[in-house]
Amino acid sequence: MSKIVLKKQLSNDVYLMKLACPLIAEERKAGQFVILQLNNEYGERIPLTIADANEQEGTITIIFQVVGKTTTDLAHMNEGDEITTVVGPLGNPTHIENFGTVVCVGGGIGVAPMHPIAKAFKEAGNHVITIIGARTKDLIILEDEMKEIADELIVCTDDGSYGRKALVTEPLKEICERDPQPNRVIAIGPPIMMKFCSETTRPYKVYTEVSLNTIMVDVTGMCGGCRVNVGDEVKFVCVDGPEFDGHKVDFDNMMARLNSYKDIEQEKHECNLDKQAKAKQSS
Repeated sequence: MSKIVLKKQLSNDVYLMKLACPLIAEERKAGQFVILQLNNEYGERIPLTIADANEQEGTITIIFQVVGKTTTDLAHMNEGDEITTVVGPLGNPTHIENFGTVVCVGGGIGVAPMHPIAKAFKEAGNHVITIIGARTKDLIILEDEMKEIADELIVCTDDGSYGRKALVTEPLKEICERDPQPNRVIAIGPPIMMKFCSETTRPYKVYTEVSLNTIMVDVTGMCGGCRVNVGDEVKFVCVDGPEFDGHKVDFDNMMARLNSYKDIEQEKHECNLDKQAKAKQSS
C-alpha cells in the first residue's frame, strides 16, 4: 500500500501525485518508472515514470494523463487514499554523463518524465537546452520547473496560444544547424512526436535517445506486450528500456501495435468487482 500524500491538478486532464514510497524514493534514478495497480485481483497494471523523488520525505512524484479507466479511477482518488500496489523502480536509468550540450525535448505529458532527466544532465555539468511543447497553452506543464534547470528554454504550442507557434521539431532542427551541433538529444512524448524528432536529427548524425511507453503486463519481458523492433533486434521496453536509439526504433510497427489496443485502453468498462457488487445488490 502506498498513501497519496499530495494531489494537484496541472491541467484539464493531467494530475500530479506524491506517493509515500520510501524504498523506491531511495533507489530510483532518472529515467526509471513504476507499475501501479489499483486493485490486486482485477486491476490493470500501468507504467508511470517517476517524475521526481524526495528521499527525506520518502516520496515519489508521478504525473499522469486521464486516457482510460485506470487513470480515470486514479484521478478520482484523493490525498490520504492508498494505492494497492506500487512496484519499482523499474527499467534501466538514463545514461548520464557530461556530453557537452544536451537537448531535452518533451511533448505533452512527456515533459513529466523529462524533468528528472534534464535535471540529472544539468547536475552532470551539461549545457541543457529544453524544448517543451503541447497542443495549446492549457496543456503546457512544468514550465517553471524546467526553466530552473535549463540554460535555454523554448516553449512551443501547435495553435500559437503560448510561446512559439511551432512543432517541437522546428526549433530542434534549428539547434542541430548550430555550430557547434548539440552532442546529444533525448525526446519523450507521443510516439509520432518521438519519430519525427528522430528523423529531424538523423541528417545531422546527432545521437538521439527516446523513452518508449508501451503496453506492459508482467514487466519481466515474458508477456511480449512491450515488444519493439530496434535495428535488427527485438527488444522489450520493460527490461531492455525504456530508452533506445531513436534512429533505430521501428516507430511505425510500434504505433500499429499500440493502436491495436487503443479501443480497449480507452473503454471505460465496468470492472468485475463492480459487476459482482451490483449483482449482490439486485439479488
